[in-house]
Amino acid sequence: MSQSYTPEFKKKIVRLHEEEGRTCKSITAEYVVSKASISTWCREYRTPYQTRIAA
Repeated sequence: MSQSYTPEFKKKIVRLHEEEGRTCKSITAEYVVSKASISTWCREYRTPYQTRIAA
């Protein structure tokens, strides 16, 4: 059965990886999410995130 995560949780994980430079391995260990999920979420949120930075 797959786990369902809130958009807020996903954004937090993306922020940890993209902004704070945390590795997927450290995030996976702390939050028990797969590396594949982290990669997917980063792809999903990358464009809006980069747009906010540029503005």
